[in-house]
Amino acid sequence: MSERVRRGRPGHDQESVLRVAIDLFNRQGYDATSMGDLARELGLTKSAIYHHVPSKERLLELALDEALGELTAALETVRADSSCSPEQRLRAAVRSSVVVLAEHLPAVTLLLRVRGNTPAEQKALARRRDIDHRLAEMVREAADAGAIRDDVDPLLASRLLFGTVNSMTEWLRADSDAEALADAVTTLAFDGLVRHR
Repeated sequence: MSERVRRGRPGHDQESVLRVAIDLFNRQGYDATSMGDLARELGLTKSAIYHHVPSKERLLELALDEALGELTAALETVRADSSCSPEQRLRAAVRSSVVVLAEHLPAVTLLLRVRGNTPAEQKALARRRDIDHRLAEMVREAADAGAIRDDVDPLLASRLLFGTVNSMTEWLRADSDAEALADAVTTLAFDGLVRHR
């Protein structure tokens, strides 16, 4: 986060306010959560919240930036590794997406729930579409290299593959082993459930 951390009332800083806001947005929905709800949850007055952040939408922006920033950084790292084959890059993209989701579960959960009702949500959805297209390109490159089947549209394959990853927000617990989960998802996605004898 490049923004300077705002100092606020004792006992809370912008990061702790953000964590509680993300939790409330996920439980109640962004539109249904007021700054008054957040203040009550933190045990502060509503005016005290504004010592930490200028608005509810800024909290949403920070939360969505966390999820999108981590996903983007992970994918850029994978794409930049020229020593990997297209299949290895795609496997690494799936694996790193699982790790990001597990390590930033509340923020990623919120990201997957936005519908474009605010400017912050519209911007996040545009960034998500860009990520979707980059992932589809990685699928296309792996298919062109003969590493994966080429009879399924790359965008469809990407959506199905990463839809599986995204669905984990519905059941994943915060104390899950991100690395083991990433290994399991990657193995199932690329090697399947059937034993090869």
